[in-house]
Amino acid sequence: MTSDEMIRTLEFMGKKARRASAALAVLPPDAKSGCLIAMADALLARNKEIAAANEKDIAAARANGMDAAKIDRLMLSDARIAAMADGLRQVAGQNDPVGRVLSENIRPNGLKITKISVPFGVIGIIYEARPNVTADAAGICIKAGNAVILRGGKEAFHSNSMIAAILNDSAAKCGLPDGVVQLIPWTEREAVKYMLKMDKYIDLVIPRGGEGLIRTVVAEATMPVLKHYKGVCHLFVDARCDMDKAVNIIVNAKCSRPAVCNALETLLIDRSILPEFAPAIASALQAKGVELRGDAEFCSLVPGAVKAVEEDYSAEYLALILAVKTVEDVDAAVEHINLYGSRHSDGIISTIPENIAYFTGNVDSSTVYVNASTRFTDGGEFGMGAEIGISTDKLHARGPMGADELTTYKYIVYGDGQVR
Repeated sequence: MTSDEMIRTLEFMGKKARRASAALAVLPPDAKSGCLIAMADALLARNKEIAAANEKDIAAARANGMDAAKIDRLMLSDARIAAMADGLRQVAGQNDPVGRVLSENIRPNGLKITKISVPFGVIGIIYEARPNVTADAAGICIKAGNAVILRGGKEAFHSNSMIAAILNDSAAKCGLPDGVVQLIPWTEREAVKYMLKMDKYIDLVIPRGGEGLIRTVVAEATMPVLKHYKGVCHLFVDARCDMDKAVNIIVNAKCSRPAVCNALETLLIDRSILPEFAPAIASALQAKGVELRGDAEFCSLVPGAVKAVEEDYSAEYLALILAVKTVEDVDAAVEHINLYGSRHSDGIISTIPENIAYFTGNVDSSTVYVNASTRFTDGGEFGMGAEIGISTDKLHARGPMGADELTTYKYIVYGDGQVR
């Protein structure tokens, strides 16, 4: 396909999405929820078609030497297809985010100014090899009254195409215009370049993937971008804490799914408990195959630990590798996190109330944990059903983003002849 043909096709998709978004914006809440439930039912009814498409992607990934962790993220088992459907049902059952009265104000001249939530319109989502994002993104966008244009990674092209087609077909059967859910039908990078210039049709773009993808989108997009570059997540083990709980929390945060953005990447340990705690946590982590990269104090207590370098403390490994640093106290832990972190998810393991208060008040991250794993930073775990992504921005949304975060607002001003 030539560049001109690609641009014309994208323009056509943009026009369809704009028309669909106008219909969605005024669709009653019950109708939106019913459509989402119909989509969930369709995914289950056609799960064999989805599995067959996914098998094509898995076979290609193996032939191309993709590593096991990435293949796991790409794979759609019956359980994961059921989870996609369940996510749509959860979103359907949530309160409608559109039309909420955010504030009301009656001015001295009698004007009544009402601020209400409204959809963005058309949302573009660019993502890599996780085909479940196709269903999650579509569901949340529709709940918030938005049409969506998707551009998935080439690794999941067959899976994404099948899921998007099923969802758009279901929407059409519910009476919605064609174009509610669209997937860009090419894997060439040139398509992304053109998509990012479609600010006439796309109101907001959300990239989900590696840091390189996200920085490219930010650099080239002519519309607003919601993003997080990477997840350099920390846990700080304070001078007083339940050490058994600390070990369990850390092992979960690092090992349960090391290739995701809410996995632990750096462990900070208060110097006063290092001699007791370092061997215990090292034993638990090394039993799980974790490579430990620590400072001199930590390495002196842990056989097999590797000396860390400066770059380790800002690294997002997405693997069974953990940086470890000894810190003097909670102040030093906060200073380290705010210097090296990515404002994603960071936590303290402590039984000292004043230290907990200091940590939660001073760590500048989208999600701050007390005595819990960072792995809970997730739309499903936060009760959103599914999520559109996790934002480390401060405008317009922060943290896990559900349907509420895919609305903006407008003012409606009621008068009775007032003039200025």
